[in-house]
Amino acid sequence: MARDYGGARGGQPWHATQPPYPGPPYPGPPYPGPQCPEQPYPGQRRPGQPYPQGQPYQGQSYQGRPDADQPHQPGYGPLRWDAPAAGPGAGSRADAKAVARRRRSRYLAVTLLALGAFGFLGSVAGLANQAMPRRFTASQQRQITDWEAGKRWRALPASAIFPALVSYPPPASLDDNPSLALSAQRIGIASQASCAAATDPTAAAALGRDGCTAMLRATYVDETDSYVVTVGAAVLPSAARAAAAARAIDAHDGSDGLGPTVHTVRFAGTLAAGFSNTRRQLSGVLSAGTYVVLYTVGYTDSRPKQPVSGDSYAHDEMMSAGAGTARAVLSVLAAPVPAPRCPGTPGC
Repeated sequence: MARDYGGARGGQPWHATQPPYPGPPYPGPPYPGPQCPEQPYPGQRRPGQPYPQGQPYQGQSYQGRPDADQPHQPGYGPLRWDAPAAGPGAGSRADAKAVARRRRSRYLAVTLLALGAFGFLGSVAGLANQAMPRRFTASQQRQITDWEAGKRWRALPASAIFPALVSYPPPASLDDNPSLALSAQRIGIASQASCAAATDPTAAAALGRDGCTAMLRATYVDETDSYVVTVGAAVLPSAARAAAAARAIDAHDGSDGLGPTVHTVRFAGTLAAGFSNTRRQLSGVLSAGTYVVLYTVGYTDSRPKQPVSGDSYAHDEMMSAGAGTARAVLSVLAAPVPAPRCPGTPGC
């Protein structure tokens, strides 16, 4: 009767339930035949064997820091160094700093924009102010007017300041004829003099206190050849000071009609050749603009000074001749000055 001992029959494999051969291990030398080389697992590269091109790397990516002395090997994935993670709260602090920087930048930009806008508006206002006509204050207008009038005595010729013929109204005793007008003819013009040299001491003191700079004089004779008049124009720095000087001189007017006044100017060979200071009969003072005009009147003959207050007609006619001549001179020197205006151009 046949038995199955775990062998193979008819190419059938041994049953797994059969125990291994129970004998001792082989005591001899190792098997001398060729050994089976160790096969790498899929995706593993054997040392010295290049990684196949076109196949993705299936191993684990390198997470460490690359060494400076080991260059990157072709065929491998890019070496990547991951920085160490920041401590807790570092991201929040960085975000807060970034927000603060952005706020400061916006604040600086807004500030610069505002300053630029203010500067632009100021420039526009300045240009508009330059383009508009300039307006002077009342004080500035007076100063400009005084300057314009005060330069006339230098700009005008002497013959324009002292006209060759002046007209004046008759005295009140002859005003029954409105068409009647009297006149006086110029005899001569004196050289420019100082106020101290051309006036009496009291008048010179009053003019000097208010800044008199020059005295211009001329002599006239009325059309009847009866009266001679010397008129003097004093130059003052302003209208206010001219008016003050005139008031001071007029306050010292004598009871006989002769007060501190201008010195006479005589011209040889004329009716005014004998008109000296001792033959002055009456005097007066007027002011307009920056000028003070003093006048004195006497007879053309050799009559000495005598009171004329008792002869109303002679007194009025003398005063009419003197004041009429003084007003004619003032009408030239103190003619109205146009109101100062500026057209708006630079340096006007």
